[in-house]
Amino acid sequence: MPADRIPLASPWTGDDELDEVAGVLKSGHLSQGPKVAEFEALVAEATGSRHAVAASSCTTAMHLALVALGIGPGDEVLVPDFTFPATANVVVQQGAVPVLVDVEPATYNLDPVDLARRVTARTRAVMPVHLFGLSADLDPCLEVAREHGLAVIEDAACALGATYKGRPCGTFGDVGCFSFHPRKVITTGEGGMVVTDDPALAERLRLFLSHGGVRAGGRFTFEEAGFNYRLSDVHAALGVAQMRRLPEILARRRALAARMTELLAEVPGVNPPVEPPWAVHAFQAYVATLDEGIDRDGVVAALRAEGIESTIGTYALSAQPFFARAYGYSEGRLPCSAATARQSLALPMFPQMSEDQVDRVADAVLAAVTR
Repeated sequence: MPADRIPLASPWTGDDELDEVAGVLKSGHLSQGPKVAEFEALVAEATGSRHAVAASSCTTAMHLALVALGIGPGDEVLVPDFTFPATANVVVQQGAVPVLVDVEPATYNLDPVDLARRVTARTRAVMPVHLFGLSADLDPCLEVAREHGLAVIEDAACALGATYKGRPCGTFGDVGCFSFHPRKVITTGEGGMVVTDDPALAERLRLFLSHGGVRAGGRFTFEEAGFNYRLSDVHAALGVAQMRRLPEILARRRALAARMTELLAEVPGVNPPVEPPWAVHAFQAYVATLDEGIDRDGVVAALRAEGIESTIGTYALSAQPFFARAYGYSEGRLPCSAATARQSLALPMFPQMSEDQVDRVADAVLAAVTR
């Protein structure tokens, strides 16, 4: 990577991660084992959850949650339209129907008013997403869920360390699911986690995680047709080291984001991400929106020419070919999601980024939108 290039994201790893992985390699126990258990305990402690179940990704974690909660063919699950497709794909994989919900323009998260409108007799669950590390406004979403007896699966892929009204994201619903992809707050390379306070649900999650087998007397009895969604001790070793520096990582992300927001607030046509009074943002990603009339893709190209990586925020699922074919959605049917997808801009954000690099990014954005 050229010295003057600024990447979109970069995992922060060092000697501690190398030592942890080396220890696992030397132990000879590479599959799920004691290091996974240690990692699970650290995430449970950090989120204040009674149970944490490690999985091979956040996607498999969310799929496990749907299976364990009994969501299946014919059921409807409410999913925000502005999100990475994994949130809805796991619903499809269960034979259920993802019902797409519009988002709030300021937070990019579920619009509780539109959520309430889309509940039907077939609705079984709601999956609020804490997008880019900012909590959804959960109280009205949870009120809708309670009123209609819906399960709540929090897609907290981006939100380790984020809070809603002082409480960790991922701990409000039946389950919360986290991601440890290299672009997330901490990384295991690939990996995920489900947290819950329900011991019976935790037991079902663990059952389906590993082929549906219950071990006793040195052999398994297979109670369900489960999956191989286990996380390895090699991956978990990275997670253990990363969890030790979680407070430092979060503090650094928030400091850099504050500086970026201060600079971009002076740039015409650029709307920095918000942090409502009820939220503490983890800034897994730094995503601004551009006013209508500014060519977002042109800005991405201009930044690339300056050696700065940027990209779209994420996707409006209703504009994607699969959801159009399968469920009859069309681009623009959910207007706030469509506008956000069209005008959102993800800028570099990673803990080892320097203040000078933040300044350079902000200067380049100003040049790109005013050229």
